Amino acid sequence: MNKTRFSMGKIGMLTAGLFAAGAGMAQAKSTLTVFTTIEPEVMKFYKTGFEKANPDIEIKWVRESAGVITNRLLADKGGADVVAGLAATSLSLLAQRNMLLAYEPKGFKQLNKAYSDQARPPTWTGNNVWGSTICFNNERGGALKLPKPKSWKDLHNPAYKGQIVMPHPVSSGTGFLDVSAWLQLWGEAEGWKYMDALHENVAFYTHSGSAPCKLAGEGKVAVGISFDFRAGLEIRSGKPITAIFPSEGLGWDVGANAIPKNSSNIAGAKKLVDWMASKEANAIYGNFYAIVAYPGQVRKMDGIPANYETLLIKKNDFNWAAKNRERILAEWSKRYGAKSEPK
Repeated sequence: MNKTRFSMGKIGMLTAGLFAAGAGMAQAKSTLTVFTTIEPEVMKFYKTGFEKANPDIEIKWVRESAGVITNRLLADKGGADVVAGLAATSLSLLAQRNMLLAYEPKGFKQLNKAYSDQARPPTWTGNNVWGSTICFNNERGGALKLPKPKSWKDLHNPAYKGQIVMPHPVSSGTGFLDVSAWLQLWGEAEGWKYMDALHENVAFYTHSGSAPCKLAGEGKVAVGISFDFRAGLEIRSGKPITAIFPSEGLGWDVGANAIPKNSSNIAGAKKLVDWMASKEANAIYGNFYAIVAYPGQVRKMDGIPANYETLLIKKNDFNWAAKNRERILAEWSKRYGAKSEPK
């Protein structure tokens, strides 16, 4: 009897100890603070996939538009353990200022190197490409007897006055890739001349790259200058949208990952960047984007042509865009900022 009580007591002590150890292990779970511009519809899939593969690490997202994230990182006040999905032009600027850790993730050799930093080891690694897309609302356009645009310069037609919205390049990476592309495509003098004429027809500039296509999808405007991801989702959801890819070529950028040098969890950050370069993660990207870094992981996108990659402009220098970003944004704001959507 006494022996039994003693044994049960020992078992109770052992059980309590195991619970305490388990609680300690749970408390030891580390957190990664991830600054990101990844679309909300996709974030949950990345979080679930990574945390399943790394149960000792939890992602804490800090999501903002590309301009806000870029400016926070440039201020160099810390807070980000990893940057995920940010535009390559922004990451190139951070790399130029020696603010990123050079790191080649596991599986890097399987990726298309055209969509990552060309330095070795790279300071940023690409996930996916996103490019300019005009979202045209067929119902509103038809009611207003508007022609479907085929080129960027078609948007100068006075018939579109007040029927166009596009992203604000100070806030939006999509807006900046549009402006950067036009300046590289036609040269600065002609590029600004183009935007002067376009501005006459723009109703306002949004602080989100997705918003113009959403507004077009809702029929609030006929034309939203946006990007392929959002156009595909709007079409998939049944909105009366046609995705149009202007004949002069599409501005584009790469959503990419990097580790700030002032990350407080370098070991965990490397695990996330490794996972984001994996086939599994790229298969997630491939559900939403027409081009991903890991070959063969893309599903057919609604409204996006099979030759999408050939439509991207050839002259697209991320380093040039990064070096000239501040100057370009200041000039753009001076010329067109009065039509910015209130924040």
